[in-house]
Formats: sequence, C-alpha cells, structure tokens
Amino acid sequence: MSKRDYYEVLSISRNASEQEIKSAYRRLAVRYHPDKNPGNTEAEDKFKEAAEAYSVLSDAEQRARYDRYGHAGVSSGAAAGWGASGFGNIEDILGDIFGFGDAFGARSGGTRRSAAQRGADLRYDLEVSLEEAAKGMTAQLRIPRLETCDT
Repeated sequence: MSKRDYYEVLSISRNASEQEIKSAYRRLAVRYHPDKNPGNTEAEDKFKEAAEAYSVLSDAEQRARYDRYGHAGVSSGAAAGWGASGFGNIEDILGDIFGFGDAFGARSGGTRRSAAQRGADLRYDLEVSLEEAAKGMTAQLRIPRLETCDT
C-alpha cells in the first residue's frame, strides 16, 4: 500500500504556514495518541502517519524535497541521518509541541536542543599547551556557583 500525501494526512493546503502545520499535527496527535486510544491499532497507525507527515513538513529542507520529489525525496534512504522508520525523533517532535521533556522514559539517543542541561551555565576557559595536553596535564579549577542555603 502506498503512503498518503502528507498534506492530505494533516488536512492542510500545500501553501500552509508553519503554524498551520503545527496546529493540524497537534489536533491529530491529541485525537489519535496511543494513551487516549489504548489497544486501538488504527489510531496508533494514524498517530504515526501524522507524526511522519509533521516531521517532514515542519522542516523547510525536508518539505522542499517532499514538494519536489514526493515520498522518494524524504524516504529513509534519501534523508541522511534519519531513522529507518522514515522520520526523526518523535520525542523531540512531541516535546516541542506539548512542552514536555522525556515523556517516554530513557532517551533513545541524541540530546534535546531546547532543554537546558545541568551545569550548562557553568563555563571555564582553560588554555593548555600542546606539550601539556600530550603529557596529560592535571589542573584544579575553582568555579564560582550559586548554592541554596538552609535559611
């Protein structure tokens, strides 16, 4: 069975804006989410289909390839760096839309671009010569940081 047109899946026009794409996906994701439809394989398939359509149409480069070449332009073989399923990290898509972080337990790899990591605001630039790096230099650093007090 061939794949449906991504614009048809999201029920949007070919000249839809980013916001229209996001809204259409959000509507379908809420409607067909597996947590709302436990055991319903048809709803799960529609959810996956909508996620795949959103992942392609929400990325300008992927969308341009899709508009030009159809599904062949964005298949897993044509889209370098994408998973074998044909679309990117679903956790990032859902997290960006619904605002939750790691909703599916342990991360499956990669890092979230929008999530702050502990210690990301702490930085110390240390200059090391080539000789020191080659010998395995050790250095002690004192980095000022804020701590919560008991009172």
